[in-house]
Amino acid sequence: MDTPLTARRRPRSLALELVEALGDRIRDGRIAPSEKLPTEAAIMAEFGVSRTVVREAISKLQASGLVQTRHGIGTFVVGMGDATPFRIAPEQYATLRDVIAVLELRIGVETEAASLAALRRSADNLRNMRAALDSVAAAIEAGRDAVGPDFQFHLEIARATQNVHFADLMSSLGTAIIPRARLENQESVSDEQLEYLRRVNSEHENIYDAIASQDSEGARAAMRTHLANSRERRRRASA
Repeated sequence: MDTPLTARRRPRSLALELVEALGDRIRDGRIAPSEKLPTEAAIMAEFGVSRTVVREAISKLQASGLVQTRHGIGTFVVGMGDATPFRIAPEQYATLRDVIAVLELRIGVETEAASLAALRRSADNLRNMRAALDSVAAAIEAGRDAVGPDFQFHLEIARATQNVHFADLMSSLGTAIIPRARLENQESVSDEQLEYLRRVNSEHENIYDAIASQDSEGARAAMRTHLANSRERRRRASA
């Protein structure tokens, strides 16, 4: 259940908090493309914010290319933020070489993000990471798609750096950066695949533990190990 924004104690404005919350729902598929956003009144009631905050947040979502308002009708999801300055197009994930290239980028960015997150994370950041990991574990055991919460975990680490550029870059990449997306499009998961997904999430737990312990070097090493293992798993799967 989402916590009302006014109950949080974070340095960002309420409008940016709301942009973050609604953007997460769009990126992980809870609000699908072409779907209408809840009404202003519904958003105000759920998040405990004013109409001014809601309108400012909607304006920022429009500027980022996520939504479009049709006067008299409502606000609709139109994409994943194509207006961002940097993005990797879907066709750039087409081959094994493409996937490995993205993983190499992530190794460069996310190892440092994990290190900074360990130094700067707040209690709120940790709660969000924990919630994402619990959602990953629940999805795996239920045989459901865990890509959304997996991406959310990595995004929460970027946010925990308290450096908006890390979070913006991760948001622009979106869920397509999770390399096992193709595997989870299958109708059922075999015992071997289930064990594989559990190993992946065990690596996530190692990253979380290091960040929670404020172990900067340990977090950096755990993230590097996780992403390097992902790269090798892709190579072995292709072979």
